[in-house]
Amino acid sequence: MSTHVVAIDQGTTSTRAIVFNHDGRVVAIGQKEHEQIFPQAGWVEHDATEIWNNTREVIGQALSKADITRHEVAAVGITNQRETAIVWDATTGDPICNAIVWQDTRTQSIVDRLAKDGGIRRFAEKTGLPLSTYFSATKIAWILENVDGARERAERGELLFGTPDTWVVWNLSGGTDGGVHVTDVSNASRTLLMDLETLDWDDELLEAFDIPRSMLPEIRSSSEKYADVEQSSVLREVPIAGILGDQQAATFGQAAFDTGEAKNTYGTGNFLIVNTGEDIVHSEHGLITTVGYKLGEQPAHYALEGSIAVTGSLIQWLRDNLGIIRDAKEVEKLAKSVDDNGGVYFVPAFSGLFAPYWRSDARGAMVGMTRFVTKAHIARAALEATAFQTREVLDAVNADTGIPLEELKVDGGMIGNELLMQFQADILGVPVIRPVVAETTALGAAYAAGLAVGFWSDLDELREKWQEKKRWEPQIDDAEREALLTQWKKAVTRTFDWVDDSPAR
Repeated sequence: MSTHVVAIDQGTTSTRAIVFNHDGRVVAIGQKEHEQIFPQAGWVEHDATEIWNNTREVIGQALSKADITRHEVAAVGITNQRETAIVWDATTGDPICNAIVWQDTRTQSIVDRLAKDGGIRRFAEKTGLPLSTYFSATKIAWILENVDGARERAERGELLFGTPDTWVVWNLSGGTDGGVHVTDVSNASRTLLMDLETLDWDDELLEAFDIPRSMLPEIRSSSEKYADVEQSSVLREVPIAGILGDQQAATFGQAAFDTGEAKNTYGTGNFLIVNTGEDIVHSEHGLITTVGYKLGEQPAHYALEGSIAVTGSLIQWLRDNLGIIRDAKEVEKLAKSVDDNGGVYFVPAFSGLFAPYWRSDARGAMVGMTRFVTKAHIARAALEATAFQTREVLDAVNADTGIPLEELKVDGGMIGNELLMQFQADILGVPVIRPVVAETTALGAAYAAGLAVGFWSDLDELREKWQEKKRWEPQIDDAEREALLTQWKKAVTRTFDWVDDSPAR
């Protein structure tokens, strides 16, 4: 009897397999980190083969910890880091180079080249996205232009592209022995190659980026049976039935199915998504228009998204680059040892600034430094940067929708940080709510897969499973809030225009 669903969460820093029961509760987790590769400034890469090997390993870990077999698994759902680009040989299954990660900025020259005709919003009406190094299309173009022989092989139909969901599904369903080459609408909407209205690859966009259509996966809904797991896997013959990009999956896992409902995920970066229903709403305030989800043959649901590049990864940077902390969990204790940030504001524009600014020329800055400042103040400023950036994105959401958000549901690895959650409520001026099940990204993928095979009946059943665990209420007044925001915005302006084309660079 099938009593569980397995979600594979292929994230930026690790791959996890999580077993959920029918109540939507976590039964077991398998997890393994993969290497973060930084060949030079602005370049961020992953080894796609390592990711696939880790995927197989964590599936075994999770099933072993849950003490279940494939016969008790109704379906597998996939969620993933979205814009990361993988190109591989269709015959051998070998990647032709490392995956280029969503944070990577090497493709700025391609962005600049395309933006000469129409600016960074050249394709926004069709795709909902600005021209940016963030999205997949420029990464594919870079690979075709810079990896020896890639262009010719792609033109001959020998190469396949996919974001990590496509790579995992292709391998999980057989790879070179019959693997299916698919993605879902939520991931496809992050490539700069899909038309939001037709939900298909667009010839004009493919021509602009000079990408052969034969490389691209088939676009499917977020909840349907794509294939069965291949025979050598411990999950053999279990249907793969759900795919959602990580932030859309978190929104789905938060049961934010209806127009106006929202969530904010605190991970490597931060991602605020507001459901706009079946309407495509184009932002005038620096947000992305994206596909939220599509269930089978039902109409697609769209969303506005505010993407912030660096939040949780800033804490990793404090640990790995500066050695201020030995473990990410130490940052809260260190930050709590001081009453405030000591006048320090930390703008982590390591990959430029994403929403709502979209300034690729920006770079990180720490301002307000005096002899009084200690590493504790820097730790506190790093946490506060996450909350300040979220406030700016939320202001853009309110401006675009005209409907002030009354509360914010949160999820992701950083929501266990009580200091951050309280400061987030303070700087937003609205309650912040943490659910009972914090693994909402994986849960969303599990929900999509379970719905496709009848493990769960409908969205109403899933709504009933969402429960609040903790709520933070604002504790500062409007005057203090505005004073803090004024200083933050002043700090943000100091990061602008840092990258230029001067000979010294």
